[in-house]
Amino acid sequence: MASMATSSLSSASKSLLFEHNHHHFPSILGTPLPTRVTSTSASSPNRSLSISAKYDLQSFRFQPIRESIVSREMPRRYMTDMITYADTDVVIIGAGSAGLSCAYELSKDPSIRVAIVEQSVSPGGGAWLGGQLFSAMVVRKPAHLFLDEVGVPYDENESYVVVRHAALFTSTIMAKVLARPNVKLFNAVAVEDLIVREGRVGGVVTNWALVSMNHDSQSCMDPNVMEARVVVSSCGHDGPFGATGVKRLKGIGMIDEVPGMKALDMNAAEDAIVRLTREVVPGMIVTGMEVAEIDGAPRMGPTFGAMMISGQKAAQLALKALGRPNAIDKTVGSVHPEIVIASSDGRDVVDA
Repeated sequence: MASMATSSLSSASKSLLFEHNHHHFPSILGTPLPTRVTSTSASSPNRSLSISAKYDLQSFRFQPIRESIVSREMPRRYMTDMITYADTDVVIIGAGSAGLSCAYELSKDPSIRVAIVEQSVSPGGGAWLGGQLFSAMVVRKPAHLFLDEVGVPYDENESYVVVRHAALFTSTIMAKVLARPNVKLFNAVAVEDLIVREGRVGGVVTNWALVSMNHDSQSCMDPNVMEARVVVSSCGHDGPFGATGVKRLKGIGMIDEVPGMKALDMNAAEDAIVRLTREVVPGMIVTGMEVAEIDGAPRMGPTFGAMMISGQKAAQLALKALGRPNAIDKTVGSVHPEIVIASSDGRDVVDA
């Protein structure tokens, strides 16, 4: 596994945090902030500020193009993707932190084709910000090892790390996932239903998200389909488009109930989300906060480590279902030695 080297803070930051060895940097409420802070350096402080591209901004001109070429390029490529992924290995419903982490892990195997279906124009779910619209993202250890691998810098404390802006994690992992040739993101596309054959989930029923939101105001607008060997549902907790995977399973009688998540208990919740990530019915794995909806586990609040590791576990379960080397069967090395990934075949319910 690739690992990101941890280095010291920039000299400017050091002067603020460590100006006096025996004094703390004060917080707004007067409580000392921790002095044990480390960070990663993304680039050299002596990097050049000049424009690297070889062009003159004073006389810049684009190459000429016909408007019709642009009009053809977009649908041609998109339709090619639709044809390619109409029958694929894994469909991930939802591109939040768990779904993106799952896609990142799955796409390491170049033989696996992964389609991500996201109803929003902007993927990332709730991982663009921390809690209550604050910027920072808190990740409890040892999930910081996933940040090391992805290449996201953070400030380190004894039992947790802090990414200075949640968008740094989301944009970084999204860039890495979308750069891989075996992944396609279909954003602004909603999953309206599941394909089920002989008791096994075999794909998803899709439509443009704007169409899905306006079925009541227009005449019938039939959907499209994507077949998949494995479906990973990462729809988040209950909401307009939330927990739609497990709610549909209940609606068609494949599971008995969706009790919903219980009250917040951060310490119990994150362990439970990872432990209960599993294949809930043949062909469909549930990950992320949707796990809490189906199992009645506590909500975790504004910490994100369980989303990342649950996504990794879902990917390993999908690889197992596909007959590929995976960490569940220990046919490959553990994702991280410090993070134990164990398959859960039971339907445990966590008490809040």
